[in-house]
Amino acid sequence: MKQGKTAILVFAQSAFKEAITKPIPNAEKLFTQLNTHTLSIVKKTALPYFHISENEQYGETFGQRLTNAIQYVYLQGYENVITIGNDTPHLQASDIRNTAQLLEENSLILGPSKDGGFYLMGIHNSQFDPTTFEQLPWQTHELAQQFIKNISTTSEANKKPKFLLLKSLSDIDVIYDIDRILNERLFITYTLREILETLVSKVKTNLTTIQNYINILFFKLHFNKGSPLVKYS
Repeated sequence: MKQGKTAILVFAQSAFKEAITKPIPNAEKLFTQLNTHTLSIVKKTALPYFHISENEQYGETFGQRLTNAIQYVYLQGYENVITIGNDTPHLQASDIRNTAQLLEENSLILGPSKDGGFYLMGIHNSQFDPTTFEQLPWQTHELAQQFIKNISTTSEANKKPKFLLLKSLSDIDVIYDIDRILNERLFITYTLREILETLVSKVKTNLTTIQNYINILFFKLHFNKGSPLVKYS
């Protein structure tokens, strides 16, 4: 693999910003660790990388901001960009290195998320169309399907690009994603697993407390054998 041809784009907000935008208890602590994990695996690849957080992003929509970030990396002289976020605990350095190698023979690599989006995209600059890219249904369950549909249409017309799908992984958007991730039994660092398990445990405890309160209230209202709530003399 030629050196200097491929760069990684970590398109990820700060933990503080994630805590504001994602409905997850203690999200700042969680995404502090997820950001640490993401940057750690990126550094292990030995590939050049760019971390573009909300402070460096510009554009009115998510699609515009990501498009602008990818174009920025191309302008630095790279032919391939591998873009990832910070919300996929199972993503490993080997997945990114494998993508970089696959990009030597393929123009597009997609790592689909189980919620319908994707956790990784590797793309050669010859296949990057900013206008089409901006208009994809970002942050919806239709994203990966629409992206693949666009690729298929292009492939039929030009006999390109060569396209590969990686394994599906789960990302974290809401608290219920965490329970699914823990049940998948894939490798997660000890520190990250501990944080995830604590979050799920607290949520389940809170839900149990609420349910118990509802049960008690229901019992009192429907099986009250004492005096009526209002007594007239």
